[in-house]
Amino acid sequence: MVQLLSNINKEKLRKSNSYLLILIAFSLPLSIALPSILTAILIINWLLIADFKHDFNCLKKNKVVLTSLGLYLLALVGLLWSQSITLGLTYTLAKESRLLLIPLYMLFARKEHLKYYIYAFLLAMSISEITSYAIFFHIIEPFGKATRYDPTPFIGHITYNPLLAIAIYLLLYYLLFTNELTKKQKILYTIFVVTMSINMFVTGGRAGQILYLSMLLFVIFKYFNKQKIKALILSFVLLPTLFVGLYSTSNIFHNRVNLAVENLSDISKHPNSSTAIRVNWTIVSWQIIKEHPINGTGTGSFRIAFKKMNNIISPDIENTINPHNMYIFELVELGILGLLAMLSIFFYQIKYARNSSIPIIKNFGVMLPILFMIMMFSESYLLLVPTTSYLFVLFSAILYKDYDTPC
Repeated sequence: MVQLLSNINKEKLRKSNSYLLILIAFSLPLSIALPSILTAILIINWLLIADFKHDFNCLKKNKVVLTSLGLYLLALVGLLWSQSITLGLTYTLAKESRLLLIPLYMLFARKEHLKYYIYAFLLAMSISEITSYAIFFHIIEPFGKATRYDPTPFIGHITYNPLLAIAIYLLLYYLLFTNELTKKQKILYTIFVVTMSINMFVTGGRAGQILYLSMLLFVIFKYFNKQKIKALILSFVLLPTLFVGLYSTSNIFHNRVNLAVENLSDISKHPNSSTAIRVNWTIVSWQIIKEHPINGTGTGSFRIAFKKMNNIISPDIENTINPHNMYIFELVELGILGLLAMLSIFFYQIKYARNSSIPIIKNFGVMLPILFMIMMFSESYLLLVPTTSYLFVLFSAILYKDYDTPC
């Protein structure tokens, strides 16, 4: 009887952890701290369940879990040739430890809750978008990270706009690729696609804006899957038209495009512009990579290796601890081995999704790694940016779990 009660309590804790995943999905666009707090509660519940052998057997064959752990273990081994074990432990490994949440979250993801994880995220993005418009139209005063010029209150535009692009994709998926929406829901989703698309260019995240345009391109080709010529023509017409329209109507987009063009046209005349500085960071980083191509400079060594090389190449340009490019960061610290380990995660995600019989996984499961591979060119979104890192591990857990195997 005691054992029976114990099993019942374990099942309650497992189910409550699935509800925590729903709350984590909801918290992502609204708070930087809340996902960590909810995850801490989930970990406590997992330790109370204490069914570790069962958990190991559930996950031991999952390639997404294995490749995620592989990247983390490589970073751990990278401490052996690190130029600073302290930084390796407190900075890089501390951030890459979020990869360990993929198997943890996966243990408690439930097939019947799949739509609730996604709806929770979309609801929170809708709240964030409405709040952004309320600030933009002077209905409420700016708060948090928001300004009138850049109304992103809960999280900054660096993370808000990529999340917004992913939310728009999910809404388009339900509108274009499913038959599960009622007429009223289709109208509501269409309204949010339009208003979120406008909001994308009311706020200032260039990475998210590029991601949005890239995402639209993928959606067009997916929708006209058997009509490639039509998809190509529509892309050539729609995207330039959209760009010109946004350039003409959005002040923030207009100004950012002009600034980027001006800075790129003659970088030597604008050495302290954000564009010139990022170009310089890339040049300096590539010099380090050429000297340590295979296994990099070691876990936690980026800022030290960068400072040494920067003092030689361009001492007048500021140093950085993050090159704003996930590929470059990984190459500097762990070399080609680290890059291949990271890309292997995306490879197995796409492979799993393509073979899935669950529609949302078959579609969003392919798009998630593609979107991250695009956005990582402009920022270290996978591991160094908390909000997008949590989003990646959460959706990796719920999309790439083998729901056909009892666990």
